[in-house]
Amino acid sequence: MIDDAAPRQASDRRAARPAVPLPAAVSLAVAAGAAWALAAPPRSWWPLLPAGVAALTIALHGRRLRARLVLGGLTGLVLYAWTLAWLTGFAVPGYVGVALLEAAMLAVAVALVPTAGIGRWSGGWWGLPVALVLLDAAQARFPFGGFPLPSLVLSQLDGPFALAAPLGGSLLVTALAATAGVGLAAVFLTRGSRRLVSVGIAAVVVGAPLAAGSAVTTTPTGSLDADVVQGGGPRGLRAVFTNPQDTTDRQYAVAEQITGSPDLVLFPEAVISVPGSIAGSAAESRVADLARMLDAPVVVGVAESQDAGFRNVAVLYGPDGTLLDRYEKKHRVPFGEYIPGRALLERVTDLTALVPRDAIVGEGVALLDSPVGALGVVISYEVLFADRVREAVLAGGEIVLVPTNAASYVTEEVPAIEVAAARLRAREFGRAVLQSAPTGYSAVVLPDGRVVAQTELGAPGLLRETVPLYTGLTPYTRLGDLPFVALAGFTLLAPALAGEVRRRRALQRQCDDRQ
Repeated sequence: MIDDAAPRQASDRRAARPAVPLPAAVSLAVAAGAAWALAAPPRSWWPLLPAGVAALTIALHGRRLRARLVLGGLTGLVLYAWTLAWLTGFAVPGYVGVALLEAAMLAVAVALVPTAGIGRWSGGWWGLPVALVLLDAAQARFPFGGFPLPSLVLSQLDGPFALAAPLGGSLLVTALAATAGVGLAAVFLTRGSRRLVSVGIAAVVVGAPLAAGSAVTTTPTGSLDADVVQGGGPRGLRAVFTNPQDTTDRQYAVAEQITGSPDLVLFPEAVISVPGSIAGSAAESRVADLARMLDAPVVVGVAESQDAGFRNVAVLYGPDGTLLDRYEKKHRVPFGEYIPGRALLERVTDLTALVPRDAIVGEGVALLDSPVGALGVVISYEVLFADRVREAVLAGGEIVLVPTNAASYVTEEVPAIEVAAARLRAREFGRAVLQSAPTGYSAVVLPDGRVVAQTELGAPGLLRETVPLYTGLTPYTRLGDLPFVALAGFTLLAPALAGEVRRRRALQRQCDDRQ
């Protein structure tokens, strides 16, 4: 049985309501997990994130450590069991393991919320937004170098809190949405003048960054007439069970529909497979012929087989058909492009049959130097990581290209997550994003996060849009995540540090009184 409400001082009892009964707290924790799951892509019902925070805040109010841990874990089980169900299409044990791990991470984050200072800005349930910020930061780095697909922030692209993304990225957006939720909870939890103060503080904390973030702009330098290619085809098939040439031919069948001479043509990730390097191959001749015919630069995703594994590459060909530049993917997909602990897993599972060789970690900067400008590029999974796009923009990228491949997934969740991530990166860095996938979603995203064109899943499609090029750096591009992680950590520790200072002063006074 989990602990009941923690004791509070008389002043706190007057300022805040008592803890809700334990059955009600459990129901609220379950409701919070369900609300966050419904907020996630592809539904993207953004108000449900702050609503879920409000429910969890009320559930946690006045609870001891063990109770907070259990309630947080319960919220996580509901959230991740729902939103990660697409993993069952790959391996049920993997789904169970990842869902439990993510639920445990949420439980730990919630347990960090202090009980001291209920009804005060410095502690208590006001610590929940900070804990969720640290959870967001942790998911971008752990496990396997980061697994941010269940990130709460991806629900917020159609809501007002995304306006702050250029100022502080996903961490600030998460903090504002969660603070708004705590403000809602304060209406129920606090009494008298304390209610007005709490709600007012929440409004100021949320409103000021939104106003500042909405004023951040980058500098337009021109535009591109771009074509994004999607060949279409069956979904839910792993690459090892498909004919690579069929995938290639479907992309070219759509590319043949391109008219005139665009400024840029973008193909999806790994739609050409070659032994060794693409340089000098028949596949290269085909791409070069297309570039010469259109008199346009072409960026195409290539899987290059090597003795040590394979390279996942975005290759740029110039209008004259010459190979101008290439970018090799750095952040690989665990259990998709490489098997963590392969030597051990090969003894206990046949999962390695789906990924017979590991991708080789790429080198170099995420940038393609093209005749039409500096093209930032991140490949597929990398769009979920702000640091990869930040590298591209800091290197001079005036637009971001995302060749991707989500054809292995039967359902809509992962393609929708990728589009949400592309929209978030566009807002964070003030750059348009072109995303090309063989079976969807391909999309064109403006720097303000608006999707101006998007294909259907599984269907062939050709998107042709004029998109802006931008220079200049947003505050988030300059700062990155570190200042916000440090601030969140300090804010969470502040009540404990203040309590220790008060304890030492009390001891010192006692010593002085005895002398």
